[in-house]
Amino acid sequence: MPLPQLNIYRHDRRNRALITLAGDIDLQSAPLVRGALARCLTDGIRIVDVDLTPVTFCDCSGLNAFLDAAQRTTEAGGILRLHNPPPTMVRILDLTGCGFLLLGLPLGRLSPSLGDVPAPTAHAPPQRSVPLAPVLSGDAR
Repeated sequence: MPLPQLNIYRHDRRNRALITLAGDIDLQSAPLVRGALARCLTDGIRIVDVDLTPVTFCDCSGLNAFLDAAQRTTEAGGILRLHNPPPTMVRILDLTGCGFLLLGLPLGRLSPSLGDVPAPTAHAPPQRSVPLAPVLSGDAR
């Protein structure tokens, strides 16, 4: 079985982490996402910002991974927020009505079109002070 095409980068600052995902989030790569987000909680991180700018595709298995991680983070007294989701993910969030859980937006705030969803101002991702280094990666060849 080929490895998924997904790179995961993590930058910590105290109890906050910026996770940047690059590539496709699907049935094969969703376990990598779950693992990376679970490790944040294990490491004592309570604020997790997930930058999806370089994500090219996300299906319902990716959404499930984010919902599971958000629930676990909330149960641990933390916050998980997604930032800059790709249009395919905006569509899934819109159809399922769960954007408010992951984007920190009020109900109905997602645009009916597949336009950009603004990142919440209260939970903006931390500024990167060092270049990103891959934590996990997979490459289907």
